[in-house]
Amino acid sequence: MPPSRQCVAMRVPTVPPSLLLALSLLSPVLWGSAAGSCPSRCVCASNLLSCSQANLSTVPTPLPRFTAVLDLSHNNVTRLRADWAPARLPHLHALLLSHNGLAFVSTEAFAHVPRLRHLDLSSNRLRTLDENLFSDLGELEVLLLYNNEISTVDRTAFENLGRLRKLYLGQNRIARFPLELLREGTRLPQLALLDLSANRLRAVPAGELQALPAWLRDRLYLHNNPLACDCLLFQLLDRGRRRHLSAVEDFQDELRCVLPGATALVKILELAGKPPLNCSKAREAVLEAHLGDSVTLGCDSRWQGVRSRHWVTPGGERVLGDGGNGSVVLLANGSLQLRALRPEDGGTYSCWVAGPLLNETLYVELLVHNFTLHGPHDTLNTAYTTLVGCILSVVLVLIYLYLTPCRCCCCRGTEKPPAPRDDSINSSVLSTTPNHAGGTGEPCGSHVASGAGTGQNGRFKGGGTPPVPARQGPKAQRKVSDPDSVSSVFSDTPIVV
Repeated sequence: MPPSRQCVAMRVPTVPPSLLLALSLLSPVLWGSAAGSCPSRCVCASNLLSCSQANLSTVPTPLPRFTAVLDLSHNNVTRLRADWAPARLPHLHALLLSHNGLAFVSTEAFAHVPRLRHLDLSSNRLRTLDENLFSDLGELEVLLLYNNEISTVDRTAFENLGRLRKLYLGQNRIARFPLELLREGTRLPQLALLDLSANRLRAVPAGELQALPAWLRDRLYLHNNPLACDCLLFQLLDRGRRRHLSAVEDFQDELRCVLPGATALVKILELAGKPPLNCSKAREAVLEAHLGDSVTLGCDSRWQGVRSRHWVTPGGERVLGDGGNGSVVLLANGSLQLRALRPEDGGTYSCWVAGPLLNETLYVELLVHNFTLHGPHDTLNTAYTTLVGCILSVVLVLIYLYLTPCRCCCCRGTEKPPAPRDDSINSSVLSTTPNHAGGTGEPCGSHVASGAGTGQNGRFKGGGTPPVPARQGPKAQRKVSDPDSVSSVFSDTPIVV
């Protein structure tokens, strides 16, 4: 990164030499009887103590109890022990320790400065951020750690920093993206700027970063890292460029990545449509829905501390609260919820945001398809209905085949008078069953033909023979065969036996 651009992104307030000279001349007057309390080689004025460029190897003592700003930059303080401030400094809110070659910081080093709001540890030789290193600084707002040799960051190093707004970790050796710092409602709930530029990051969780609020993505610096080229990363940064986010727009040339199988860095924002990835540009704020659906249109402003916002529908109507029929609801976070979508609800919605300094207008296009879409529960119900229907069909077929009452059983035990031999004319030429059976058993399904009964194939038999009384003797056991069991559907020609 060019030095000038780095200074713009990470400028640290310094004390001008002219002001130091004026303070040194005025210090006896301002400090009065307390002038003897000002450490040697330091400039003291009111509650400001400047010991910069004094060739110090340790923190000077004693430190006035009312010190509010302590500048120890550009010295040789290589270790910051727990006893560097023997007494409590309840008014100290700014501590500057940059350019000291600092390599060690005790986990108890900040126990006596609980009101610290600005801590500058940049341009030193720190390599690790140990467990609960800054946990005593509950009111810290700005923490500068850039231009060190940090490669290991403990996950609890930033615990209890509920008011931290700006964290500078650029120009280090960090290889793991600390996503836990950005998740909403976790360790740093008020974080508004995170600088991870010029580190050794090879991958970032682009999907989860896209879900972050725009005002946080506007201050997420990832340039000058050897990132692996990925279409999700390209779309994340491409959206940022369209939204004019400063973290992307101001560092377009420094946002580079490495293609698969290559070693040279290429510009991430130039990956659109180029092999081997052929990334496509993301569609910004376009939603698709179907009739009857409910959707929520987000108003993701790049400004933090929005004073007010309102929506304008495609028909030009201004939405300030709930719609008349409850189909349009303005949520507390500024999003617009549409219920029971209709075809006329489609179009471009605009969200007007009144920021602390400037205003912003966001546009969301809604496409409403003119048909309903079955949900997963409907599909599941249809599948179960089909399966139950198939099972019932199989059960009914089995009942029909195996549980139907046998016709033979109904007739057994009932002795019927024999039919005359002339009834054998109803026998089929296709049957191999004998016309008369011996024995005393009744053939299954046999019956007596009547003179006016229905004939074969549903035809009326006009020449039937009336029943003959039972005969005596051996021939009385002869039965007439069942015409129904051997009747043919192919021929009406009788056979005379």
